[in-house]
Amino acid sequence: MTLGTQRRVQPRIHLTGAASAAVRPVLESARVPARVLATVSVGVYLEVRTQLEPSVIAMITGEATRLPNSVLLAGELPRVNVGDEAAVGDGVIEIGRYRVKARRWWDPAPALPPVDLERLARAVPAMSPQTSRRPGLEGNGAISLLAAGCAEASLARAVTAAEQLVGLGPGLTPSGDDVLAGLLVALRHLGSAARVERAVWLADWLAAAVTFDAGTRTTPISATLLHCAARGEASPEVAGVLRGIVGAQAIEPALRRLLQLGHTSGADLAQGLRIGLDSVLALGAGS
Repeated sequence: MTLGTQRRVQPRIHLTGAASAAVRPVLESARVPARVLATVSVGVYLEVRTQLEPSVIAMITGEATRLPNSVLLAGELPRVNVGDEAAVGDGVIEIGRYRVKARRWWDPAPALPPVDLERLARAVPAMSPQTSRRPGLEGNGAISLLAAGCAEASLARAVTAAEQLVGLGPGLTPSGDDVLAGLLVALRHLGSAARVERAVWLADWLAAAVTFDAGTRTTPISATLLHCAARGEASPEVAGVLRGIVGAQAIEPALRRLLQLGHTSGADLAQGLRIGLDSVLALGAGS
């Protein structure tokens, strides 16, 4: 008699975490397939087959940058490989033996107090620090065109420059995308705090332009972060600089923390924030 071998069933590992409110619509929608897009020592990136945004969800440890599309895990990082199948929805993420459920939520959109233009102007010198951390596209003509177009509320010039910058540069988050992300959150939040309606109007139009076909022009991770920025969602490092600009906290240490992100990502985001700050001041003075 031949005895069959019995397959040993591995026990399921249950993980919990604190999730960004940005991913809540995806997590709480109907279950859809996903796959592991990338893995690093402090995070696993899932590409979700959904029409909703964000379409990439990052499961991270406490050592990672808390991107606005993140679920911060309370336990170990799932041990998975690029290409592994997963599922997201009905309140959980399932991947291999792991089942992840969000127990708490955090808001990736910084809440800023009202501010006047004089206070914003006092932050300008701090946003040009002497540092070796330089933007990846420093001196690029599209950056200059973007800054000029935004300061003049010239939608044609700003959109032309933005379209040149989407996906420009190497890496998971190209420099052009990081500059645009910093600009979008600065225009929206500083414009709202200072009651400069033209800045918020410009943020709306630029957001529509850069997200329209971002999925085909840049990396999936970067496209997701552009969609988050279009809604005013950002990492705590970006939010900290915005709070520093309006005087809600010290700006210099917040900017130093931002500049440490990635190879050039922090400097690129800071460049976008500075363009946004200058634009809000110019548009506010002209209103």
